[in-house]
Amino acid sequence: MTMRSSKLVRRPLAAALFVALAAPGLAFAQSDREKALESRVADLERQVQLLLSSQQQQAGQIEQAQTQLTEVQQHQPKPVPAGKQPIQVTTITPSAVPGTTFKFGGFIKADFLATRTGDGQLADDAVGRSLYLPGQTPVGGGPSDVDYNAHAKFSRFNLGVDHIAENGDKAGALVEMDFFGNSLGNQTATNTYGVTLRHAYMYWNNWLAGQTWSNFMDAGSIPEAVDFVGPTDGVIFVRQTQIRYTNGGFSVALENPETTLVGTTASDRGALPDLTLRYGWKGDWGTFGIGGLVKQLKVDRTVGTTVYDDSSIGGGLTLGGKWQAGASDSIHYQLTGGEGIARYIGLGIHQDGVLDPTDGSVDSIGVLAGYIGWRHAFSPKLRTNLIFARSDYDNDTALTGLGVTRSVQSIRGNVFYSPMPKVDVGAELMYGKRELESGADGDITRLQFTTKYTF
Repeated sequence: MTMRSSKLVRRPLAAALFVALAAPGLAFAQSDREKALESRVADLERQVQLLLSSQQQQAGQIEQAQTQLTEVQQHQPKPVPAGKQPIQVTTITPSAVPGTTFKFGGFIKADFLATRTGDGQLADDAVGRSLYLPGQTPVGGGPSDVDYNAHAKFSRFNLGVDHIAENGDKAGALVEMDFFGNSLGNQTATNTYGVTLRHAYMYWNNWLAGQTWSNFMDAGSIPEAVDFVGPTDGVIFVRQTQIRYTNGGFSVALENPETTLVGTTASDRGALPDLTLRYGWKGDWGTFGIGGLVKQLKVDRTVGTTVYDDSSIGGGLTLGGKWQAGASDSIHYQLTGGEGIARYIGLGIHQDGVLDPTDGSVDSIGVLAGYIGWRHAFSPKLRTNLIFARSDYDNDTALTGLGVTRSVQSIRGNVFYSPMPKVDVGAELMYGKRELESGADGDITRLQFTTKYTF
């Protein structure tokens, strides 16, 4: 083999040997670069995921902030016109416990009355010119012409607060006024009347203290009337200060005592509060309740220079309620009987008792009173009521004489129209009769219109 041939053979061999020796190194180098690239791609992927997660979190925060902003804007008061200031910039009950709610309510009521009495005329300043008072129906006189009166004194307003603590305890208070006070002006110009207290009480859970409806009374069973009360002849109607405990349908109260006697002024000499108890039921069928009253009749009697305390015990029972006779009809009723409880009936138609001059004792007067009323709704806006009421008194005429009331009764029919919620327009025709122990009687006829807006 020549030298040239030998060189030619060695060159391919060397090249092959070089490639064989270099290939693993190149493979190893390429593997390291791939690993570095893969690691860098993984880092980039993690960074992208972090960016996406951050964007999603920011988007959620933005959406939550927008929701909160919308809620605030919805509850934010409307902008005040230029040059005017809001009437309330702080809480209306700054001294109350946080979380206390405040309420304001009442109604504006105007009454227009045309009255005719058959046996005498009502005095010019008689309360019976503003509402039906059976005990003021004239007896023994001549027939009168029609008397027209108009007033808005039964309009009222009330203020109340309520609070519920974290542990569930409840507390609150309410005060209500109307304008049925003494005349502070005259009908010539001002027709001004004093503000009077109707209700003023506070409550804590089951306890109530203050002035409100007597526990002996069932205000929810009184049928709707254009007159201030309606079935006055036979209804229990008293507001007075008391301490009351209520548990479910049961309630018991100690109430302010007062004794009224025939021929004398009312006596505030009672040593014991009036005790009243009540139990009531209610359901889809309506309501029903039973009440009881025990009271002391007491008066000071002077004989010469000596003052004697004379007293006796009176009491009574009442039952009544409202029966839902159908979707459009309901029956309202009450029956009350007892001895020495007349001041609770009909705004004082009669007195609780009479003094016996022979021994100075206080003799109680018996009473039986009640009413029944039917209500029918022709539509959600139009309704009518037909009401009958009566009370009878068991007088010992040897002590009371013949000039005291033996019985009173009335019948009335009315119609109410509500053109829109909280607005009522009503008309009512009433006929009443009062009879004395002497047999003399008198009657009253009244046509009354009313308008009322409740808020």
